[in-house]
Order: sequence, then C-alpha cells, then structure tokens
Amino acid sequence: MTQSYVHGYSEREAERLFDQAETLTGLIHHDSIFPPGSRILEAGCGTGAQTCILAGKNPRCEFVSVDISHTSLAIAEKRVSAAGLSNVTLHHADIFGDELPFGMFDHAVFCFVLEHLRKPEEAIRRVMKMVKPGGTVTAIEGDHGSVCFHPESEKALMAIRCQVLLQERAGGDACIGRKLYPLLVSSGLTDVMVSPRLVYADGGRPDLATGFTEKTFIAMIQGIRDPAIAAGLMSAKDFDEGISDLIRSAQKDGTFSYTFYKGRGINP
Repeated sequence: MTQSYVHGYSEREAERLFDQAETLTGLIHHDSIFPPGSRILEAGCGTGAQTCILAGKNPRCEFVSVDISHTSLAIAEKRVSAAGLSNVTLHHADIFGDELPFGMFDHAVFCFVLEHLRKPEEAIRRVMKMVKPGGTVTAIEGDHGSVCFHPESEKALMAIRCQVLLQERAGGDACIGRKLYPLLVSSGLTDVMVSPRLVYADGGRPDLATGFTEKTFIAMIQGIRDPAIAAGLMSAKDFDEGISDLIRSAQKDGTFSYTFYKGRGINP
C-alpha cells in the first residue's frame, strides 16, 4: 500500500478519526462480532481508531493489526495501551509484502482502507490468502457521492468534490462504497452481503450533528483546504465559503446525511 494518505498524518487528523469511530460505533460495529478464540487480521489499522472498538467488542479474540505507516502505528500503540486492551498485537507491515503469513487468520477486516488503494481488488485477494478457507473478509467504506444536506450550496458541493478529486489523483476512490458488492465478488469471495449504513443528523440529533457532521465530515473537508487551493481546484475565498455553508447544515435547522457500506464475504 504505497500511495499517500490524502488526509495526512497530523494530530488533528488522528483526533478526527477517533471522533468518527466513537460517533459511529453503534451504526457500523453493532454486528462486528467474531467467534471467541478467533484470530483476526486488521489490514490497515491506521491510528487504531477502529482497532480499539473491534478489540473491545471481542475480548476473547486475538487481533493482529497492521499498517504501513510508522506514524500511525505509534499513535495506535498509545491508544490501545490507554484502552487497556491486551488482545491486540500491532505490526508494521505492507499487505502486499512478505511480512504476513498465509492461512493463519480466521477472519480479516478492512476499515476505511480500500478507498485509498490503487488496486483494492488485489488487496482483497492478497488478504484472502492470509485467511483460512471458510473464514470471512469484512470491508467497511464510505461514499462521498452519497452526501445530502440542507441548505445546499454549489460552493459546499465543490469543496466536497475537491476531496474526491484529490483522493482520485492520489490513486484512491472516495466513492468506493457503492462499488463494494461487485468488488468483493470479483475478488473471489462467496456469499457476499453488503448493507448500507446511513448517518442522518438534524436539530433533533445534536450528538450526530456535532460528532459526525462537524467533527468528522466537515473536519475532513477542512483538512484538504491547502492542497485543494494549491491544485487550483477552488480559490481560497470560494473554499472557505463552501465550508461555511457546510457548517450551516450542522445548525439546528440544517440536515446532513451520508451513507457507509459494510460488506462481508466467505473465503472459499
């Protein structure tokens, strides 16, 4: 996994990832339960935001969480230690490399990883080799094309589009969620099932308006301001106005929705 992570590795980005994880735990991980005694590979654990949730929900399972970024792993190590989790082993590894053994895991999980890869299908197939026959591979991804908000503005939509374009130029796909089913099937997994996980925030859900709309999604778009302007995708003035318009959707009379997709298939 060699391309750059479009969101960067700042401390603020690490906090954003944990805000996202905590806000969406129930929505995304209420069914992230594995049989006791399972050995699970988390491919691309990043800063450990999802690691802590998965390991916490499955205390009788062993997690081997790997990432290619030393910076992210250092943060993950601190988070795992602070959470008091003893069922997680962190490793620096590239899933396309030779560091990980084949056929040693009962299950594998990708959480917001495939969207950053030039060859997501190849990554799935590689991880399938590490999972025992009959085990499962789970993938969770978002889709920036699913964003719907009120009041809507062209500049806000363009600011979001900047994120999509920058990720595309880095070799990823910010709209991969809608493609998850055919991607898992073409990789060779069987009995594939994908379910949409819609996040909706309005004035009656202030926790989501703050935790997701502001601290997760808008913070992510704010984070690509400088590269978007440097790439000539928007002027500084228009980008800032777009962000202001997005913030408007998090107010009491605003609404915001976004769809994540969670898929799982069996390794034949």
